[in-house]
Amino acid sequence: MECRVLVTDPLARPGIARLEAACRVDVRTGLAPGELERIVGDYDALVVRSATQVTAEVLSCGTRLRVVGRAGTGVDNVDLEAATRCGILVVNAPTSNTIAVAEHTLALLLALARNVVPANAATHAGEWQRSRFMGCELRGRTLGLVGLGRVGSAVAVRARALEMRLLAHDPLVSTERAAQLDVRLVDLEELLCTSDVVSLHAPATERTRGMIGARELGLVKPGARLINCARGDLIVEEELVEALTSGRLAGAALDVYPDEPHVNPLLRESPGLLLTPHLGASTEEAQTEASLEVAEQVADVLCGRPPRYPVNAMALSVDELSFLRPYLDLAERMGRLYAQLAEDNLAHLQISFAGEVLEHDTSML
Repeated sequence: MECRVLVTDPLARPGIARLEAACRVDVRTGLAPGELERIVGDYDALVVRSATQVTAEVLSCGTRLRVVGRAGTGVDNVDLEAATRCGILVVNAPTSNTIAVAEHTLALLLALARNVVPANAATHAGEWQRSRFMGCELRGRTLGLVGLGRVGSAVAVRARALEMRLLAHDPLVSTERAAQLDVRLVDLEELLCTSDVVSLHAPATERTRGMIGARELGLVKPGARLINCARGDLIVEEELVEALTSGRLAGAALDVYPDEPHVNPLLRESPGLLLTPHLGASTEEAQTEASLEVAEQVADVLCGRPPRYPVNAMALSVDELSFLRPYLDLAERMGRLYAQLAEDNLAHLQISFAGEVLEHDTSML
């Protein structure tokens, strides 16, 4: 039986073409609530971006589903636990938008430093007030990166070209990796207290949601600026507005929001706040790369090959996964134990295996 793929969000044409080379593809964007649940059972794969909510209900109706592809980095809109329970693989495109988001971060940084947006509006209105829009140079100033993963690292490389000093807070990054980027690792408090600009590049997890609230904003260096191109949930918006209104922050720029496309009305009325509608990955190059990256993996899964970027640890066959499940549980417990006991960042890890597990693929462990 021919494999069928359902695409429910706009996907760049190269990705559609790649899927069509291997499967029958139906593009159904803008589905009404409940309609996805009604039709998803006819498909072997579902490809989405950020608009479609892949809920437990959707997944339970997908009786033929083998894979869900998210054409982008975040998988907040996919119920991963439900997908795993249903034996459905989830894949994403984590490298596709790295440069686009990093460049947008720098665009917002420069716009804040030089008051580009209000100056543009005033000039269009026929005004000529150069002194009103006095800016600051970035050379010699300190950029604090909360998160030094793919995007944070790309921002670091580009900010170094602007001759900025770089700090980062990321408990998962080794001092050796930070040194390669000429970045000094510090705790969050030191970063907030000493940075002229704080830029967020962390995922939204139970640990990071609301990580920038009243207490943290009270630690921020007076006159600093804040940028968030990561996840809206990282910031308590009402407390950000208070920090801007009080003058504690000189400015802020947000590209992401907790309940998109809704934007908190308080933000629109806040002084010194630059808002963009989640444009981080909105480049032709990033969209093409994301569509191809996820299409290749969906085609691989439907052809029985392992995908490059599995999100929910289901890249093995059902039999392999069944055998490895207790070892995966052990590996997770060991990792959690280490995280609690370790005093320094992990630089090297050696794992030894013995017994029948050697007959299986242990790379996931």
